[in-house]
Amino acid sequence: MDLLPIGQFARLSRLSVKQLRHYADLGLLPPAHVDDDTGYRYYHPSQARQAMSIGLLRSLDVPLAVIAQVLSGTAGALGQVRDDLDSELRRRRRTLAALEKVMADGLPSAQVRVVEESARPVAVTSEQAADDLDVGRATSACVARLLAARLQHAHLQQAAPRLIGLFPVDLNEPLTVEVALESDAPVTGTTSRLLPAGRFAQATHIGPYDQISLTAHALLSWCAERNHPVHGPLREVYASDPATTPADQLITHLQIPLEEDQ
Repeated sequence: MDLLPIGQFARLSRLSVKQLRHYADLGLLPPAHVDDDTGYRYYHPSQARQAMSIGLLRSLDVPLAVIAQVLSGTAGALGQVRDDLDSELRRRRRTLAALEKVMADGLPSAQVRVVEESARPVAVTSEQAADDLDVGRATSACVARLLAARLQHAHLQQAAPRLIGLFPVDLNEPLTVEVALESDAPVTGTTSRLLPAGRFAQATHIGPYDQISLTAHALLSWCAERNHPVHGPLREVYASDPATTPADQLITHLQIPLEEDQ
């Protein structure tokens, strides 16, 4: 057989000996022959293309488990990897935008005032978020369900919908995101609830939704400075219609309860 020792094959395939051993142990690229006496591993030159394909896919951040599917010919194996990379890219862009705002304006600050809120009958829907990075997706899913449900009820179409996001203060994993639609009658596919009245510390965020965390930071800092116990949920009252309002002009009121619900 025209076999190559592992060192020579490593140079041919542009991988390290350590990588080849690891891929062999995982079953991705087993040697063509292993000497029974010495344990030396040998590869056939025809395996070089597969070895280099593994190297290429790893350079594209494809997990080894998915690489195994690609090598076995599984259709669509790379689709989830692409979606994950796209999500990470969008998250990085949001992070970059927030960082640029901090660089331009300094650490977050916001005018905070104490407001009295009356009890509000609402229709609520919820979505599980995998972590704090998944909150935006979960919130959008809730809003989409509420807007779709609203179309089935004539009494809700007479005015612009008033939506309120309800978020845990501590973003542990996993976490539940809720969005409420003000309604004094049941709404299909939702849970009816009464948002409690109370005193709230309120700060107003003007700008894109993906930078609300900066204003939330300022609001939480205000509470901490005054030794106010913080309990949730954090309310986001969406005062603008994103369909007709530019992103940099969106108005969102953030509210944190200052005392236990009555």
